[in-house]
Amino acid sequence: MSDWVPGERLTRTRPPEPELPDDAPLIGVLALQGNVLEHLRAVREAGAHAVRVRRPADLDGLDGLIIPGGESTTIGRLISHLALEEPLRQHIAAGLPTFGTCAGMILLSDELAQDRPQTLLGGLDVTTRRNAFGRQVDSFETDLEVRGVDGGPVHAVFIRAPWIERVGSDVEVLAEVAGHPVMVRQGNLLAAAFHPELTVDRRVHRLFVAQVREARRSLPGGAEERGEADPGPQYPDR
Repeated sequence: MSDWVPGERLTRTRPPEPELPDDAPLIGVLALQGNVLEHLRAVREAGAHAVRVRRPADLDGLDGLIIPGGESTTIGRLISHLALEEPLRQHIAAGLPTFGTCAGMILLSDELAQDRPQTLLGGLDVTTRRNAFGRQVDSFETDLEVRGVDGGPVHAVFIRAPWIERVGSDVEVLAEVAGHPVMVRQGNLLAAAFHPELTVDRRVHRLFVAQVREARRSLPGGAEERGEADPGPQYPDR
């Protein structure tokens, strides 16, 4: 069953954050704009350690990365201003599991439908359209069936949301609204046009944490190669 309870999106008294084992994955949240605190909490409740990412050095030692929603042009300008553009591209291209939500999905896209200049990190073989569902007043909530997420529909919050107009042959569509892909996966990349961090349902974040764990097991010299149980990463001091 879904953890979602109507009307409790931001008002529910939350339980204390769980104690996590030292070998839980370490996931960074790009902390330039948007729902950073909500993603940090969601990651911890989904079973992983969470840290803010503001500098290139913050990317070192991460098992995964989340790029939150917000204003994609503003986040893109801040990424360039803080010299994060090339380090982010390099880590994503090297296979760092990365989850982009709303504006984060736009930034992960290889291409935008509009001509307006926009910093893109790329890696996800899709063409995305910004504000595709309309302006702020057209924001909406709906229940989505998401492939790979068991337990019934996911309650999804769409705020000035993008949609995907083209998907590459290696891209798996996990959810659609009105015939438009709104959640996709390609290799270690996951993207959603909605905001899973704004509900108390952690199944989407748990899906990403599972993806991060799988990627870690597959690393050269990792547990999968040795035929052993996953021993967890060797984290730098933070």
